[in-house]
Amino acid sequence: MFINNAYAEAGAASSDGGIMNFLPLLALIAVFYFLVLRPQSKRAKEQKTMLAELQRGDEVVTVGGEIGVISKIYEQYVGVEIAENLEVKVQKSSIQTVLPKGTIKAIK
Repeated sequence: MFINNAYAEAGAASSDGGIMNFLPLLALIAVFYFLVLRPQSKRAKEQKTMLAELQRGDEVVTVGGEIGVISKIYEQYVGVEIAENLEVKVQKSSIQTVLPKGTIKAIK
């Protein structure tokens, strides 16, 4: 009774062809690619290369924080000597960093 009916008005037709509506979305995808996906894939590639180049005698840090010297290399595992006559086997993927030679002696 007291409320008037609301009728839809004819809207102005867009002459942009719709591409301008998707421009912010495309910009967001580009920013996401350059800030997230590209650096992440670069780090993954560097990690894979580092694991492939592991050698006996390399000083490494594991994900758990143990520092040691690689004593044996298996297909998917590595023997890491963390103390004299104390060797643990860890997965290659748990090797976080290869340290420069002599780092362990400098720490002790």
